[in-house]
Amino acid sequence: MTRIYLIRHAEAEGNLYRIAQGQYNSILTDRGWRQVEALRQRFAAIPIDAVYASDLYRTCATAGAIYRSQGLELHRRRDLREICVGRWEQMTWGDIARTDGEQLVNFNLHPEKWHVEGAEEPRQVLDRVLAAVRQIAAENEGKTVAVVSHGYAIRLLLAELQGYTLDQLSATPVGGNTAVSLVEAENGQMRVVFRDDTSHLQTAAYLAGEKPRKRDSALEPGLYFEPLRLPEQADFFTACVSSVWEESGAAEAFDAARLLADAARRPTLVGYLEGRPVSLVQMGPENGWISLACVSPEYRGRGFGVQLLGQAVQHTRAREGSALRLVLNGSGGAGGFFRSFGFREEDAAEGGKTVLVKNIGYDPEYL
Repeated sequence: MTRIYLIRHAEAEGNLYRIAQGQYNSILTDRGWRQVEALRQRFAAIPIDAVYASDLYRTCATAGAIYRSQGLELHRRRDLREICVGRWEQMTWGDIARTDGEQLVNFNLHPEKWHVEGAEEPRQVLDRVLAAVRQIAAENEGKTVAVVSHGYAIRLLLAELQGYTLDQLSATPVGGNTAVSLVEAENGQMRVVFRDDTSHLQTAAYLAGEKPRKRDSALEPGLYFEPLRLPEQADFFTACVSSVWEESGAAEAFDAARLLADAARRPTLVGYLEGRPVSLVQMGPENGWISLACVSPEYRGRGFGVQLLGQAVQHTRAREGSALRLVLNGSGGAGGFFRSFGFREEDAAEGGKTVLVKNIGYDPEYL
């Protein structure tokens, strides 16, 4: 008999920023790395004979919790990848809801009806993942292995093994990041012993590092983004940005004319909720620098701020940048927000202002 631990990857950028990551090579978040450590501790006393992962960065990094600590080789397999979502790749879930709402409902509730240009069919994903796990089981008879894959792919596989049809998938559980399931394989048959267990994320040590975080659920798409339109959106821009200046205690330094002039020549995106502009993010003239980021006061506390960081990451990485930077303006709560998402103090800027930096690069070990 072969024992197979199926493990979903740790929290990655798409999970946090509400972006469809599919087969995009996103990296882990700070929370994701803490989940990796919790996973390492869970498996410290469980001898593993072999470790497999999809060839995407987020699964290979998660698999490091086991293969590195147990001195094993990592076997990378393309057939363990997440579903390819075609033209949805790297779109925000908010934009998908706006432009393809019917198919988004199908993706969440009726996978047998889901179809998107350039995407895999769910049945194709199930067939390749099931074949991969069967092969791994056959090659490791009598051993215990770990297989790190993705949420949708694992859910399809477990549903199949538990006798659910594709049109019943929405009735099955959704495993959280680093959820562990155990499958036993013998004589060509596989059975699910348990599924979607995240007890390693309920320990006192892990919970001590958790911070309350409001964010959209998987069925709440969040924002979509479009370039700032001037002059028609000048009033929204001025009101949103001035609220940040006031809260930081730097209202006297607010210069609407200068900021509007900057906005006319710098990449500036407006975040929309159901057609209403509610936030904006602006990149500076040097790649990776965030010059403005704000959410309208009445929309704060709903998990929208972090989605601005997602847009900054996409903009910077598309231009081969590996870090985000910003200068704190005044003494408001913005510093606490950015630090909670992995920004760290780099050095002091002119006038004693603080520069924060966040690494968004790839570790070559997991590429």
